[in-house]
Amino acid sequence: MKREIIATKTAPAAIGPYSQAVKFSGTMLYTAGQIPLHPETGEIVGNTAAAQAEQVLKNLKAVVEAGGGKLENVIKVTVFMKDMNDFASINEVYAKYFTQSYPARSAVEVARLPKDVLVEIECLALLD
Repeated sequence: MKREIIATKTAPAAIGPYSQAVKFSGTMLYTAGQIPLHPETGEIVGNTAAAQAEQVLKNLKAVVEAGGGKLENVIKVTVFMKDMNDFASINEVYAKYFTQSYPARSAVEVARLPKDVLVEIECLALLD
C-alpha cells in the first residue's frame, strides 16, 4: 500500500495541518474539503453560496487533476453548507461540474465552516 500526498498551487494551500489530497495505492484519491479561497490571493471569493460554490468546485477540480484524476472519476462527494436553504443554488453550480453518471453525494447543513464560508466540498475519486 502506497500513500502519496498531493499538493498543487492551482488550489489554495492547506490552512491547517492537512494535505489537499492523499492518493492511495495509485487508485484512490481522497480530497480535503475545499472552501472558496482564491489560490493566489488566499481571499474568499463570493458572498453568496452560489458564487462560493463556483470557486469551491474550481478548487476541487484543480486538486483532483493534480492527483491524476478528472471530475468524471469522482465517485463520492460531500457538500457542507451553512444554510440548507442554499441547496438549490449550490445544485445549479454543482450541475455544471458533474454531469451524467453523477457521483454519490451527501449534503449536510453545519453550524460553522472554516473562515465562516458558506460552502465546503470534499470528494473521493477513482484513478485510472
